[in-house]
Amino acid sequence: MTPKPTAFVTGAAQGIGLATAERLARDGFEVVAMDRQADRLEPAVAALCAQGLPVLAAVCDVCDRAALAAVLDSRPRVDVMVCAAGIYNDAAFLDLTEQAFRQMLEVNVVGTFLPAQEAARRMQAGGRIVTISSRGALGGTRFAHYVASKSAVVGLTRAMAMELRARQIAVNSVAPGFTDTPMTRSAPPEMFAAWEKLEPSGKAASPEVIAHAISFLASPATQFITGQTLFVDGGKSLGGLSI
Repeated sequence: MTPKPTAFVTGAAQGIGLATAERLARDGFEVVAMDRQADRLEPAVAALCAQGLPVLAAVCDVCDRAALAAVLDSRPRVDVMVCAAGIYNDAAFLDLTEQAFRQMLEVNVVGTFLPAQEAARRMQAGGRIVTISSRGALGGTRFAHYVASKSAVVGLTRAMAMELRARQIAVNSVAPGFTDTPMTRSAPPEMFAAWEKLEPSGKAASPEVIAHAISFLASPATQFITGQTLFVDGGKSLGGLSI
């Protein structure tokens, strides 16, 4: 009996990662939900399993290559890797510390590179890697370290796509705009409300909207799409004024 196609999702304890794990399970994948926060991951996965969805929990740090390899080797196949783990924090450029800058790059860039590389080593033709960049890669104030990290993810995605295309492995990125997640909700309510008002729709995207785009790029039907960054931001990245 042919094993069920398997998708691995990092940062899957909450937000976009959790929504993606659910969506891919509904798409017919066996999903391995990965996160270092066991106290959040395990109940989240239990709730999905209670709905009859084929989701497994794997506590793992995306910057630990050995742990990543062990999780990937626990399943008979690797068809999709979604690199959704990431961090964000706010700091003016002149106040930004070297430690904060290095940590942002470590989690957001190295924590994308390692799972993508380990997955690619195990993938057959038809494999899919989806990274999560951000509209923030276009620039912004008070988060230069985040901008740098997400710009790097865009470049890494293109480079991986170029090297892996001969093996028929597609690599693409989804660049969310402002999204309603536990990370953005950690801001003061008045700040969250102010951010929402800046969106063309007047509201933040839901994690499920972003997961829909990830599902599209993870699908076998998208075999001729690779090296692309798909902005999912309600049109804000277009710039200009609405009239």
